[in-house]
Amino acid sequence: MREQDWKRWLERLQELSPGQRQALMAQLHTPDERQQVQEQIDQAGGTPVGCPHCAGERVVRNGQADGLQRYKCRGCGKTFNALTATPLARLRQRHKWLEQARVLDEGLSVHQAAERLQVAPSTAFRWRHRFLSLAQQAKSALLSGIAEADETFILRSAKGQCVSGRKPRRRGGHASTRGTSDDHVPVLVARDRSGGSTDFILGRASKREILASLATVLAPDAVLCTDGSSAMATAAIAMGIEHHALNMSTGSRVHGAWHIQNVNAYHSRLKGWLRRFRGVATSYLHHYLGWFRVVDRCAPAHLPPEQFLSLSLGRFAHP
Repeated sequence: MREQDWKRWLERLQELSPGQRQALMAQLHTPDERQQVQEQIDQAGGTPVGCPHCAGERVVRNGQADGLQRYKCRGCGKTFNALTATPLARLRQRHKWLEQARVLDEGLSVHQAAERLQVAPSTAFRWRHRFLSLAQQAKSALLSGIAEADETFILRSAKGQCVSGRKPRRRGGHASTRGTSDDHVPVLVARDRSGGSTDFILGRASKREILASLATVLAPDAVLCTDGSSAMATAAIAMGIEHHALNMSTGSRVHGAWHIQNVNAYHSRLKGWLRRFRGVATSYLHHYLGWFRVVDRCAPAHLPPEQFLSLSLGRFAHP
């Protein structure tokens, strides 16, 4: 609001009736979620250090639009705001974003979210995956001390896609054969005893892929605990780290400080949490893994909606 308009508005406050004054005070004390979102965006974004279009550093303020500070690049001449080049760019109904964050924290289904937010199911689905686009990055970059690693297998799904060559499965369904097969997607989960977590979607649970994944996150002095997988053992030898394997087939689950109960409990919580969605599309599996990792890290407390919003903007502290 311009200064003149603001002064004119203040002068007319004297004309309000007692009922109107009471209604005004109630409105002022009611949290404005749109304003809260704008403040969170400004706080998370800060002053940009470069142009998202050309990476130029000559950036100046250039007025406001739709409640957000705009900037202009002196190099390419383009304007932008704190949402430009983020998953939430051009997303409408900003006043509902904090409620969308609460929906994600509660793990509601698409139709439950649509009912809560008063939007179409297609909009609720699009918002879900826009907000989760960067969730997979919220993982521990380095695991130290005693680290546990194990694979879990999640049923491959083409949910929402046209399927040919097999009968479609309803509500998650079952694999065509018993045990693990090409119907499943292997997910490697690694955790250390401090609670740091990371995961990788593998093409195959092979030594080459396991090595390529774990070598990027295990500290040189880490101690790796796994089951009796030969692929895990070979990968540990290639990394040159201390390794302790447990022969689960003989009932050996704990040997002193060496066990994988931490990571196996995580697998159990993950699969129990995924069950509410009646099968998740493999193309979006990385979104769900990141989503669960964030809510599991904060359990049993809830993640504040402002932090979930920062996560969606790619500005968060790694767990």
